[in-house]
Amino acid sequence: MSGQSALHVVYLAVGLVVGLVVHEYAHAWTATRLGDTTPRVSGRLTLRLKPHVDPFGTIFLPGILLLVVLFGGSTFVFAYAKPQPLNPWSLRRQDQHATLIALAGPAANVALAFVFGGLFRATAASGGQLSIFLADCLIASVILGVMNLMPIPPLDMSRVVARLLPPRAREVMTNLEQYGAIFMLVIFFIIHGPIFTFVRIIGNGICRATAGGPCFL
Repeated sequence: MSGQSALHVVYLAVGLVVGLVVHEYAHAWTATRLGDTTPRVSGRLTLRLKPHVDPFGTIFLPGILLLVVLFGGSTFVFAYAKPQPLNPWSLRRQDQHATLIALAGPAANVALAFVFGGLFRATAASGGQLSIFLADCLIASVILGVMNLMPIPPLDMSRVVARLLPPRAREVMTNLEQYGAIFMLVIFFIIHGPIFTFVRIIGNGICRATAGGPCFL
């Protein structure tokens, strides 16, 4: 453990907070634009972190993963917020609009990755802590975006897949969200190999497009 390792953790933590807040705001903004005012009424149409905090997904899980980074482990960090309150009956086209709302979060993270990647390219020649900070923020945004493309509760793509299932299967998939913490523990500490491989392949593609090179080795 070194001073640079501690800074690395701080930079990744900042990247996670920024990426998570933008992710949740995108969900809420899209829902509001499509006719559901529930996120606004519930205080989720905001760029403040506090209204989005889930005790496990926003504090405990990323805390553990950042400790792993601190002691020389993988930079594979992740966080998620509590579910967005939505009223599907307010949507004009329920299934189509619910899908757009679910995908808005990952799309916002990819857009944010392009911002961080562009800034990284602009500062890479001079090096220094700013470039390292931007690289870590890019990594956090890419992981948030790509992880949410996996159809695993409580991640966003699971809600998209649920909309395509028959009613009974949809109900089962939706009910699995309450066990999201267990799924995340299994993913990160038991069967992380194939999950990390998926994120690495897709994530490196995004990083090459944004920053000009891979983020994950």
